[in-house]
This record gives sequence, C-alpha cells and structure tokens, in this order.
Amino acid sequence: MKKKLYILLISVLGLSIQSCSDYLDSDYIFRDRETIEKVFTDRDKTEAWLANAFSYLSDACADVCNKRVTPHCFADDMYYGDDDGSIQESKEGELSYNEFKEGLYDENTKQGMWERCYQGIRQATIFIQYVDMNDKFESEAERLDYKAQARFVRAYYYWLLLRRYGPVPLLPDNGLDYDASYDELATPRAPYEEIADYISQEMALAAKDLALTRGQNSAARPTRGAALSARALALIYAASPLANGNNDEFAQLLVDDKGNRLLSPEYSEEKWAKAAAAAKDVMDLGVYELYTADRRTTDSPAEPATINPPYHEVYSNANYPEGWKDIDPFESYRSVFNGQIDILSNPELIFSRGRNIGGQSIRDMVVHQLPLTATGWNTSGLTQKIVDAYYMNDGSNCPGMNSEYANVPEYNNNHRLDTRPRATGFTTTAEEHKPLAAGVSLQYADREPRFYASVAYNGAYWYLGNEKEIADRNKQIFYYRGKRDGYNAGMFWLRTGIGVMKYVHPDDTYQNNSIDNLRYKPEPAIRYADILLMYAEAMNEMNQCSQEVLDATINKLRERAYNGTNLEYPRVTEGSQQQLRTVIRTERFIEMAWEGHRYSDLIRWKIAGKVFNRPIYFLNRAWSGNTSWNGDESSVSAEYKQLIQNWKDGNYPIGGIPQIDEDGIADLSEMAKKGYITVATERKFDESRDYLWPVPAADRLINENLSQNPKW
Repeated sequence: MKKKLYILLISVLGLSIQSCSDYLDSDYIFRDRETIEKVFTDRDKTEAWLANAFSYLSDACADVCNKRVTPHCFADDMYYGDDDGSIQESKEGELSYNEFKEGLYDENTKQGMWERCYQGIRQATIFIQYVDMNDKFESEAERLDYKAQARFVRAYYYWLLLRRYGPVPLLPDNGLDYDASYDELATPRAPYEEIADYISQEMALAAKDLALTRGQNSAARPTRGAALSARALALIYAASPLANGNNDEFAQLLVDDKGNRLLSPEYSEEKWAKAAAAAKDVMDLGVYELYTADRRTTDSPAEPATINPPYHEVYSNANYPEGWKDIDPFESYRSVFNGQIDILSNPELIFSRGRNIGGQSIRDMVVHQLPLTATGWNTSGLTQKIVDAYYMNDGSNCPGMNSEYANVPEYNNNHRLDTRPRATGFTTTAEEHKPLAAGVSLQYADREPRFYASVAYNGAYWYLGNEKEIADRNKQIFYYRGKRDGYNAGMFWLRTGIGVMKYVHPDDTYQNNSIDNLRYKPEPAIRYADILLMYAEAMNEMNQCSQEVLDATINKLRERAYNGTNLEYPRVTEGSQQQLRTVIRTERFIEMAWEGHRYSDLIRWKIAGKVFNRPIYFLNRAWSGNTSWNGDESSVSAEYKQLIQNWKDGNYPIGGIPQIDEDGIADLSEMAKKGYITVATERKFDESRDYLWPVPAADRLINENLSQNPKW
C-alpha cells in the first residue's frame, strides 16, 4: 500500500517519466526495460534524454503562442474574439480564454504548465545525476556543456512555475528518494525569495559551462547569455512589489504548511541591486545588440522605402548609432519577429524554443491576425490603449494625451501629457503621410516606426505575397465600413476595430487553410531589449538611473526606433524616480508588446487589479453582418449613421483619446459615454486571490503539505 501511494504521488505531482513530445521521446527506454547505465553510456540515448527534458517547454510552457495557453493572451493590450460568444470548456492541459477572462476557473481547472514543468524538472535532474557516466563525449567541455544545459532547463521550469504560481515546492537536487517517508516526499512550498535565489544560483552555475554561442543545429539550446538572462528575470521578479515588501492581506494569508510567510514582508533595495547586476552581466558579455536593417531606397507595398526624419546636419550624414544614414527602423523592428531573419542571424535573440512551441504556435497566432481577405480568422485585435501608447515620429506623445489634466498641478510632471488637438480628417493620397495609403484617418499619421510594424490600423496594407491570385495581394484592409473584413455575422470579426501586424511577414497568408503558407517565426522568449529595460528599471528603483544608464538602455531602443540617437524628443533625459518609472513601463508596453511579458509585468508590479477591473470595450455593432451594403446612408440605422459621422469627424474607430495615468493605465470610460464604444464585458480580477494562479487540486490531494494560494 505504501509503495502504491508513492507511485501515485510521483505521478500526480507531475514527476512522471512520460513525455508529451512529438519527436523526441525517452519512453522507449523504459518500454525496453533499459537500465540507467545503458542509457547514460550510450551517446544517442543520452542526447535523446536531454532533448526530452527540453520538450516540456512547448505548449502550456511556451512564452509566446496563441490563445488559451499562455498568460500574455490575458493582458490588456490584445483581445481574442473568436472565443467570446460562450464559455468554452478547457481542452487538454489548457485553460480556455473565456474561463480566464471571466474569472471562471479554480484549482480543478486544467493547467498543463504545472505538470509539464515538474516532468521536465525530473527529466533534467536524472540527466544531471547520471550524465557523468557517459565517456562518449568528444571532450570534457562538451560533457560539461550538456550538463549545464540540463541545469539551465531545470531552473527555467522553476522560473515558469514561480512566475505563474508564486512559491512552489523545491525538489532535492538529487531527486526524490522513493524509500523515504511520506512527510519527506510530500515537499512543502518554499518562499518566493528562496526559489528566486535557487534559480539565480543554478543559472550562474550553468553559465560557467554553457557555450557562448550555438550553431544552426542547436540554435534553440541555451547559451551562457541565456542562463545569465534567466537569472536576471528571476531576480527582478523577486525585487518587484509583489514579492518585495508585500503586506497586503493576500500576502499575509500566503503561508506554507507551518504558517510561515511565503512573500517577503520586508522591503529590500538589495534585491533591485542583485537584479541590476544580473542584467549588467548580460550586457557586459558583448555578444548581443539590437538588430538593424539596412536603409532601403526602393519602394513597394511590402518593402517600403525608408522614411527619414527631418534633415539634420550631423545625424543625417552619420551611420547608426551616431546617426540614421544607413538604417531602416521600421524593417529593423519588423524583421526581429516576422521570420525574415533566422535565429542565428538575430543578434538580440537570447533564448528561443525555435520551432518547438507546440500546437498553438506563433504561426497559429498570426492566422488569427490575418484578415478574412487573406483567408485568416480576423479575430485578434488591439486595444485603443496600446494604439495611443505609441509615440509620434518625433518622440512626442499622441496629440491630446491627458489634455483634460493639463491644469492639475500634480499631473503636469507626467511625461504623458499633450495638449495639442488630435488630428481629424483623412489622407487623400498615398504620398501625404507615408506609409499611410489614401483614405486613412490622420490619427494614424506620423507615428513612430514601431507603430507601423505592429498595428494593423483601419486602412493598413496587408501584403499577402503568397496569395495565388495577384489581385488578392497588397490589399488595403478596412474594418467597419461594410467591407468583408468588417463586422460579419459569426465569430470571425475584429471586435476592437484595430488588428495586429506584429509577427506578420509580407509573404504570409492562410490560403487553402495551410499554415505552411506562413513563415516560421522565432519565439522571442528572451531578447536583448528586455535585458536593457530590466537594467533601467532596477537602477531606477534604486534611484540611480543616471543619464549614462538611460543612454545605455532605453535610449538604445529609441536609437533603433527613430533612426538614430540624440534626437531632441525621443531621447529620454533624467527625471524623478516616478517620472522615469512611467517612461520605462511605457517603453516596455510598446517595445515588448505581445511577447509574453505584459500580463506578468502587471502582476509583479502589483497593479493588475487596477488594470483588469475595467470594462472590455468593443466598437458598436452598427449593422447585422450584411457585407453587400451599397453605401446608401439613408437606409441604415441611426447607430450606423452616427458611426459614419464619427468617421467623417476623424473620431473613428474609437473617438477621443484615452486618459493614461502614471502607471500607463488608460481610462476609456469617457469615450463609452459619448457612444464611440460599448462595454462588451466586465473583466473580473479578484485582487484577494488572482495575483497567483491556484495550485492544482490533484496535487494537493496527494501532498498534504502543499498549501493553496489564498482564497482559492
């Protein structure tokens, strides 16, 4: 009976030996009754075991992929529309989008991450224990590299668990002794800080022996920089308000099986110092830099010519980073994500799973982004909040930003203030405000290059280079104008009226319902931009964000985004800690959009309740899906007439400008009052429980020492 209990415990805790990989599976080892000695004295079987340890990073453990799988899908910058009609049951190992959005999930809801992480931890632990038995490696350095890879991935699984569940059980480095007593096997949760320190130490050990760079056949395996970067991630989360000096009721209730606090009640600035030092270690490697594409003089819809800033006697004649003579900031940013360059050609990609993302890959996400015209599903929309977060091409704010607060003294220091009137009207030619085509609202004119690489505004060009018919390529797509890609009956329509262009390559299409018509997209699990922003954030939280620090971090991003350095507006200069906190958080919102960070950032900053307990807005549904409307305004409803007038006035698709506070959080209620938008649903975020996900019930049933997160 005792033996059976232990076996059950191992299985339910996610420590089983079974793999979910489609291509590398070590189960055959056990089916064939292979011994540990036979496995780890055989080179091929040893490599298969390590590969299997990495395979659990796919699906629910991916950082960037489509809906239902990763938390980034549940943030405030994007809306997935095709699941909003009804609550859909969880699929295998998944939490459905609507279950999460509506707060309709609990400890019994399927959550694939917990199981997959502990499966991967077990596989990696066994590898670390026994790989030294293998004498078939070409060198000692190769053996140490393999061992360090296993150490990296084990610590990375703990990082994924920490980010989602907070404190979790830390298992012995040598694995569980199945002859031990139940109390020894039933491992309790460790404090958040202890787990972060463990990850930090393990990643530092791995970094010593990991290769500095990888070749094509091992491009998705960790490098020294990947280990140091993951170390920085764990430390900056441990330094953030959720885990550093948190005395909210939620934190007081979060205790282990002995009643000990699991989130540190005492604030420590030293934690920020550790995070800053870890990020700086990555910067000092000298391996990574921001990708830049060459300036383009030829012009086509898919590959537009470089748009230059106004002439400057110095910067117009100097190459990047001293000037903008030789680079294209639009293409530089776009190519990082859309498959234009591979992993090894991308100098800012630090860690990626390559093609091992799982069934809801980035390509699946792009299918949801593509308009119906490209036979896509036309459901992934952007919020007005992030659209207006992007700066203008001179680095200034969107006109009208927070203008109603212009006379509020305590608000005048907020960098997100612009009293200029918002542009109205539309372009009449394609030459007026490149890259806008004719008939596009001027609210989208003269934005920074990252905007055009990321936002599918109303009237944007979709290039669709793989469409069979030439007439279907390079099409201007309009939403909510009686066009096919506007509101249609059924689930496939763009609720927010603004689409997503990031990750889309000019050649992408979903023609013939084949995902093979889309380029592979490198998953940006960790990239250099994140390291720069983490370093700036940590230094600012210590009140040490000097101009030198700003120029080495956030201004590096702006050099790329605006064609060069030292521009008057894009360059961030020293300010108060609060001012710079707003700048840094805004820059993360823009630069790292839809890369798996936003949701977790809001959690660690402890402002998720403020963000999520606001309505989700849609555009008004002005007609019933008739796509053959002939343009006769007299035959439409009063609602639709109002939308037409909004369009003519330049207040389309949303109208007005959201007010954005010092945390970068937008308030759209005034636009709803004016009838520009409508409340779709009231999103639910319970601040007393939702900052951490519930520990799965099945695991707690077996492990009596495994406490639950508060209020679940």
